[in-house]
Amino acid sequence: MSPELLWYVPNTVEPGHRGDDTTDGWGGTLLGTGWGRPDTFTVATAPAARTTTFKPLIAVRPGYWQPAHFAATAATLDQLSRGRVLVNILSGLDNLAAYGDGRSDPAQRYERTREFMRLVRRLWTEEDVTFDGEHFQVSGSTVAPRPYRTDTRAHPTLSFGGASEAAERVSAAGADVQLFWGEPLAGLAERSDRPRELSNQVDRRLKPLRFGLRITTVVRDTTEEAWRAAEERVARMASGPGDELTWTGNRKTAVGQQRLYGLAARGEVLDTCLYTTPGKFGGGGAATTWLVRSAADVATALDNYRKLGITHFVLSDTPCKQEIIRVGDQLLPRLR
Repeated sequence: MSPELLWYVPNTVEPGHRGDDTTDGWGGTLLGTGWGRPDTFTVATAPAARTTTFKPLIAVRPGYWQPAHFAATAATLDQLSRGRVLVNILSGLDNLAAYGDGRSDPAQRYERTREFMRLVRRLWTEEDVTFDGEHFQVSGSTVAPRPYRTDTRAHPTLSFGGASEAAERVSAAGADVQLFWGEPLAGLAERSDRPRELSNQVDRRLKPLRFGLRITTVVRDTTEEAWRAAEERVARMASGPGDELTWTGNRKTAVGQQRLYGLAARGEVLDTCLYTTPGKFGGGGAATTWLVRSAADVATALDNYRKLGITHFVLSDTPCKQEIIRVGDQLLPRLR
């Protein structure tokens, strides 16, 4: 089965990202979310309306969205796009005060996310839903229209990420896809085993959990060119404030982020081409570790992740427009 291949669009107000055209081959893009950025659903609607196969992976946060509002919005766009909506649910902190979210305690936020996913699934598939949870309540709620249904899917796929035990339990209970950041193969093999075990503990009643990789890829015609480009970029990061990610909330102290920061102590390059140095100079999240080599070598590295059971890939690099063309031309044909 062909892997799901998506690009990442930062979805910021700075020019040079939104409205970039993509080359043939990409399944769609992950649209980043955060207060102060353009609304992800509005941005997702524009390319969905102008294309026939493009799939927007829309990042959303419980707390910013109420489950019923979200379920109706996502189902409407899913109908209009004939089943192309994908969803990435985030529990991490944002600028909570700006939109009135008072839940900063991690345990509460993860439990709220679990409720959110459970209730949204019911709203997408049942009539007259009544739900009285700790965080959300609805009475006699029916979403219209329903998501676009096919033989292979009843509603949009729900992705979720997180490395803490609480996050893994949420994935095991309610996600369709658990997203990982770029770690060595051995680390991801271990991490993908745990949710499988947790699925039994949390009484999962869904299809088996699938796994995705969200990572930065630096590819060039040759390995030497790729490393030169990567090292030049890290040198620019080291000479000034890191610009790979605008930090919000608790991302610097999150379990998954600390795992990535700890990789640098094990070596500058792990496996064949996982570059750990960017995290020392401002790189965070998926920009903490990069896959750096020729397109052929990076394709082999991604195929090694696929052999671990990774079926969904969200790739990125900056500048966004320039690199989506390069990666689309050089890397995607090798992956397909």
